[in-house]
Amino acid sequence: MAFYDALLPRRMKKDLTIIPVVRLQGTIMTGGSQFRPALNLASVAGSLDKAFSMKRSPAVAIIVNSPGGSPVQSRLIFKRIRDLAEEKQKRVHIFVEDVAASGGYMIALAGDEIIADPSSIVGSIGVVSASFGFPELLKKIGVERRVYTAGQSKVSLDPFQPEKETDVEHLKSLQRDVHATFIDLVKARRQGKLAADDDTLFNGLFWSGVKGRELGLVDELGDMHGFLKARYGEKMRTRLIAPRRGLFGGRIPASIGSDDFAQTIAASATQGVADALENKAIWGRYGL
Repeated sequence: MAFYDALLPRRMKKDLTIIPVVRLQGTIMTGGSQFRPALNLASVAGSLDKAFSMKRSPAVAIIVNSPGGSPVQSRLIFKRIRDLAEEKQKRVHIFVEDVAASGGYMIALAGDEIIADPSSIVGSIGVVSASFGFPELLKKIGVERRVYTAGQSKVSLDPFQPEKETDVEHLKSLQRDVHATFIDLVKARRQGKLAADDDTLFNGLFWSGVKGRELGLVDELGDMHGFLKARYGEKMRTRLIAPRRGLFGGRIPASIGSDDFAQTIAASATQGVADALENKAIWGRYGL
């Protein structure tokens, strides 16, 4: 559609309403790889800035498809969207695809309206930490764990040492703080729309788009093009704002040798398998 619009005379373009679209997809985290692209402020800031800088556009459409991740990166993306919306005086329409859960839903809160598919997954307003413990395994294989610290809590929650009740309580205290921040954000952004009590909304459960609408977590059910056509008329056009990416999500240094190149590819492939498995586990929690 954008190609044909480019061929139109300038006078005809004036009748069009262009809505820039930014896609935010993936697990929210710092770093990342070509096998598991990271969704974080650094990876989306350029696309957001470009979308909100389109002067003639009355709004920005943002597609969210994320099972969550880093609460810090989630809030940073949320804040950048709201800051740009206020600075550029534009409405923000958030469209949920498969899932906007946990940190993904936190990002969705940046929308003036949240539109989901009836089968989308929304919510999961909670905080989770997970790990494994290996102290008994070390005993069985005859390995002695040696750790030297300055500070008695420096090895808190070390997976190779027996779990301590004080360490667990400290972690839960941190989780309660992060959860409270999340809850406050939901209440501020969905003020007057929430249709259930705190115990129902903020216990970490997730729901379909249909149930999310009943609970007040979603404004409407539908799809992006249908919603935007109804809102801005038949002369509305969307324009995808995509980040620039090179081969494997980046550039290979010009000075790299053939042996180094092979080792780099092998290492990337090995790490990619681990990333792919972890990524599958995160999405799998929501049946995806």
